[in-house]
Amino acid sequence: MSGPSTRPLAGPSAPNPSRRRFLGGSAAALGGLVVGFHIPLIGEAAAQTADVPEVNAWVVVRPDDTVVIRIARSEMGQGTLTGLAQLVAEELECNWAKVTTEYPTPGQSLARNRVWGNFSTGGSRGIRDSQDYVRKGGAIARTMLVQAAADAWKVPAGECTAAKSVITHTPSGRSTTYGKVALAASRLAPPASVTLKDPKDWKLAGKRLARLDTADKTTGAQVYGMDLKLPGMLNAAIKDCPVFGGKLKSFDAAAIEKRPGVKKVVRVGDSGVAVIADTWWRAKSALDAMSIEWDNGPNAQVSSAGIAETLRAGLDAGEAAVGNQNGDARAAIAAAPRKIEAVYSYPYQNHATMETMNATVKWTPERCEVWAPTQNGEAALAAAAEAAGLPLAKCEVYKLHLGGGFGRRGAHDWVRQAVLIAREMPGTPVKLIWSREEDMTHGRYHPVTQCKLSAGLDADGNVTGFHMRLAGQSILASIAPQSIKDGRDPVVFQGLNPPGPEASFGYSFPNLLIDYAMRNHHVPAGFWRGVNLNHNTIYFECFIDELAHAARQDPLAFRRKFLANSPKHLAVLNAAAERAGWGKPAPKGVFRGLAQTMGFGSYVAACAEVSVSQDGELKIHRIVAATDPGHAVNPQQIEAQVEGSFAYGLSAALYGECTVKDGRVEQQNFDTYQVMKMDKMPAVETITMPSGGFWGGVGEPTIAVAAPAVLNAIFAATGKRIRELPLKNHSLKA
Repeated sequence: MSGPSTRPLAGPSAPNPSRRRFLGGSAAALGGLVVGFHIPLIGEAAAQTADVPEVNAWVVVRPDDTVVIRIARSEMGQGTLTGLAQLVAEELECNWAKVTTEYPTPGQSLARNRVWGNFSTGGSRGIRDSQDYVRKGGAIARTMLVQAAADAWKVPAGECTAAKSVITHTPSGRSTTYGKVALAASRLAPPASVTLKDPKDWKLAGKRLARLDTADKTTGAQVYGMDLKLPGMLNAAIKDCPVFGGKLKSFDAAAIEKRPGVKKVVRVGDSGVAVIADTWWRAKSALDAMSIEWDNGPNAQVSSAGIAETLRAGLDAGEAAVGNQNGDARAAIAAAPRKIEAVYSYPYQNHATMETMNATVKWTPERCEVWAPTQNGEAALAAAAEAAGLPLAKCEVYKLHLGGGFGRRGAHDWVRQAVLIAREMPGTPVKLIWSREEDMTHGRYHPVTQCKLSAGLDADGNVTGFHMRLAGQSILASIAPQSIKDGRDPVVFQGLNPPGPEASFGYSFPNLLIDYAMRNHHVPAGFWRGVNLNHNTIYFECFIDELAHAARQDPLAFRRKFLANSPKHLAVLNAAAERAGWGKPAPKGVFRGLAQTMGFGSYVAACAEVSVSQDGELKIHRIVAATDPGHAVNPQQIEAQVEGSFAYGLSAALYGECTVKDGRVEQQNFDTYQVMKMDKMPAVETITMPSGGFWGGVGEPTIAVAAPAVLNAIFAATGKRIRELPLKNHSLKA
């Protein structure tokens, strides 16, 4: 199958809404905030190419019966492209063997009143937030194709059926194909409403179908942003002030501007300098050789130790925003015959995508075109228009597959830089690629946090009061400050909310208080795969384990008591424990640990098996994971996502740490910021148990249970509680 095309779709001229308003809406969407919009399934002016009719915005049928399904969300290895195509094809009743896909552009979507809806791909929302309207897109297209055939035969449409791109008139046995009636169908008015299939009747959705993007990735045909080549293209390398908030003071362009291939040295905003050359290596080499002086500004003395001290103060601060509360936790804990307390912490972490930040831009005073691997085409378009100094209608973004996203490519500082650089070479395409060092030291990092947990136990080992105080950075404080009310950042409380559809706590305690003291710093925090659910789950699942051992109760039985009112939480926990053999003897020297949580609309749990040698060497043998996402569009992709999320989550738990010295991030490459290697990766067994009735995410929730399950297993093996990550900073030697 061919990968998504990046050609623009034809359509009427775009309106010109405020760049500021458009940027705000599209940026907020990435963070999982609700942005309302109407999605017409065929615009007032439906796009047509000369010879290939568009049945509606989602479906193009070629004369040879090839079906092109348009995917607005981004593909970054998670399988959203194939999953969404399955949902459209399911309702369309087309031949899956002849399905291909393409990306529509945000500019054309804007021109058609956002006909493709939200382009943001984050928060594990790619499928769950668009499943309803893309399915309707497929169903409406099928209805129109059937109607076109019925009209040609002069029979009622109700006498016709569709399957595998073939329409059959049941009484007469006549048949035709989608390709033969597509043009006529495209001229029909769409039905006012359609009925979607019950998932129990799915034929394509819910099945283990091979991904549509695998072949091109295997052969190397897939073009990523860093691979893109355009006629006459130049290349750029950049350095930004190593201290966030600092500025560029001066640079000596004369020393390098006559080097082979160097075309220009340019200032980029207040804090950056770039070299443009005929090849990227020549640009980078010249940049490295150039003398640069920075004004590091007021943050030049900030250190990780100072940041940690600020967070510690927040743990006992008098003022805090309440996220979840019932009863009087403080009084219950004070009155309890036994009090348990612990402090945990979680560091800054970089996204460390394999493909560093990059974008290619062609700018003229009349138009700005951007080719970018972005998680949000609309936000990239807004950022490009702002930097280009042009109306949105005169800008366009062509989206490419992403070589990793994990939340980093939802922010578009790199797109702004690329546009500003290209403005210095009007009419010439310029590709900006960040070096790995630039990528590591100018990220949007997983927020740094600390957590103080307190609980009261009665004489029978029951929890009488539970208090969880978080202190740390707020992502929304800088990205969408309007979403913070009375100091309460809703993202902070992922996995800790009262019962609800998104990320609820699950445990029922008679007295509960979960609150948050915001403590922001100059190192920018951003959405990092799993976001706050990652550290929140470590905090409460490891502390729950501490309470179970303090009460001398089995960790599974202890959890079951307090999850009795949360049957879906309990179901995945029981499934993971049972598959792993909890309660039965483990292999000699192997120990088990449990964790469960709810996040991004799904319920997940894990049981890890580890061993620790006398020399303190940790081996993670196996992790059994159970997930209930409501509906499973492609079980094979779910398994791959769970395995990938564990690789990412365990990398973070074992090695992931960005430290700050003299105001700057110290880690610059993979020699100081390690990731998990293949020989360290445990076997992963995935239990997919969709219970129906809701749509949850897959790629992010499961990452959260990897670390706490392993940490709890390490305690079972060694008696040591690791409360400060990463594990590389601790000795497990007996």
